[in-house]
Amino acid sequence: MSIDLGLRGAVVALCLLIASMALRDRRDSTAALLGAALAIGAAASMVCSAPTFPRPFAWWGLLLLALSSANCVVFWLWARAAFDDDFVPRPWHGVLWAAVAVAQWLDASGVTRSAALELAIERTLSFTFLGLALLAVAQTLVTWPADLVQGRRGLRLVVLIGASAQIVLNSYLSFLEQPSHPTFSMTSVANAFTLFVLVALSAWNLLEAGTRKGSILLPPTNDPLGAPAKASDDQGKPAAIEPALLRRLEQLMTVERIYRREGLTIKLLSVELGVPEYRLRQLINEGLGYRNFNAFLNHYRIGEAKAALVDPEQVEVPVLTIAMDTGFQSIGPFNRAFKAATNLTPTEFRRLSMAGNAARGTTD
Repeated sequence: MSIDLGLRGAVVALCLLIASMALRDRRDSTAALLGAALAIGAAASMVCSAPTFPRPFAWWGLLLLALSSANCVVFWLWARAAFDDDFVPRPWHGVLWAAVAVAQWLDASGVTRSAALELAIERTLSFTFLGLALLAVAQTLVTWPADLVQGRRGLRLVVLIGASAQIVLNSYLSFLEQPSHPTFSMTSVANAFTLFVLVALSAWNLLEAGTRKGSILLPPTNDPLGAPAKASDDQGKPAAIEPALLRRLEQLMTVERIYRREGLTIKLLSVELGVPEYRLRQLINEGLGYRNFNAFLNHYRIGEAKAALVDPEQVEVPVLTIAMDTGFQSIGPFNRAFKAATNLTPTEFRRLSMAGNAARGTTD
């Protein structure tokens, strides 16, 4: 009992520390705000899941329980925001969070007065927790190959192991034990210890950030995502960023247009450049300022597509043909990448450009 409560108290203290640091230093970062919410939810979970917590729940206990149960939604959203630079929160994300919180409140408060309905809510919540955790793991894996930030790649491994351990443990608790009242046991201690390790690693990273160039959990907000640095030959660059390699890479992209090659991956590009893959990741990330390999490729692809769309001699060329010629495999990803870069669809961009050319011709 002493070990269990001690671990829970340590987790609560560390979670509140992480949340306060995130809100203090990165209030304009979506990943940081979601990280703060995740930490607060984890603290609430440690409190209301303690076997000594008074039951039946008072109104404030139900509030903690709602924050705890809806934390699965926050974890999934945090994984998306932390590992996908293009992620934008949507209103339905908030609706999903509220729905899970209300369902947990209904289940714990007993207002339904129906054992069958309460069992259905419990089962639905269990499957929701498991499904969102699996989605977070999938997000971590799917976007892993294109990630260029070395620290964030390490964070993915921690999240993957930690989330997998929590999935297995929580599934065991939900579908096998299902005690009516939590009790002190080695399973409870293991659950608290797993979360303590994850939270302690997170707090250690945040506290160490002052001696390094920021935290892998809270990326610097003044670094533009997916934008090249203006001075690639800056003397302040790390010694590993060689100007000759940067020039060779720039030649491959602008002169040889290697981004047009079908199925181009960072491994194939590293072979073409003649450097190890980790060196190429560092070169693109620290030398050019990109955090994602696809954003790096799309910078050149969209640039060529824009030039083709405004070319009067290619006015009859279909947009799909231009997309395929610049290296995209289908029209869908091309449209999304183009609109993200210009706030216009390719067709709108071409129409406005042609209208502008016609107006200038009339004036002349």
